[in-house]
Amino acid sequence: MKKQYQTKNSLNNGLQLFSPMKIIIFLLMIGLVSSVVWFTQTTDESSEAVVAAGTAAVLPEITVYKSATCTCCNKWVTYLEDEGFTVTTHDKSDNEMASIKTSLGVKTPLASCHTATVGDYVIEGHVPAADILQLLTEKPETVGLTAPGMPKHSPGMQPAGEKTSGYDVLLFDKAGNTQIFHSY
Repeated sequence: MKKQYQTKNSLNNGLQLFSPMKIIIFLLMIGLVSSVVWFTQTTDESSEAVVAAGTAAVLPEITVYKSATCTCCNKWVTYLEDEGFTVTTHDKSDNEMASIKTSLGVKTPLASCHTATVGDYVIEGHVPAADILQLLTEKPETVGLTAPGMPKHSPGMQPAGEKTSGYDVLLFDKAGNTQIFHSY
């Protein structure tokens, strides 16, 4: 008889493992763990999206030297800002602009109406934002980029909505040597 009691008691203990309250608690724990895993994955994906969306906010500042009365320079500055850059402008006289260009290594054949600096690079003229970003990403050993003269279909020179076309953006070194960086 004692043996039957132990068997019955063992059976009761076994059934207690699966009591309704324990099953509910077990299911709640599974739900809680699942929620934590889902939340973590969603937060990680959201964080990546914020970093990606916030990339423009962390672009380096571009400093632009230009004439106060140059409308195409002002349009190029607005274009850069629309592309996500923070731009600081300094209005200069023609003599001051010539001095700035010389000090930054911009030879006369490479010159345009405005000169900018970003990071360790010089950006001369109406260079598209995509080229500036590519320069900053690739980090070639060069002085900078130039769109010599004032190309008719370049950012700041083209009518709104018109595609950039018909000119080259050049890499240039201290000696004034150039190579095509991008053809439009």
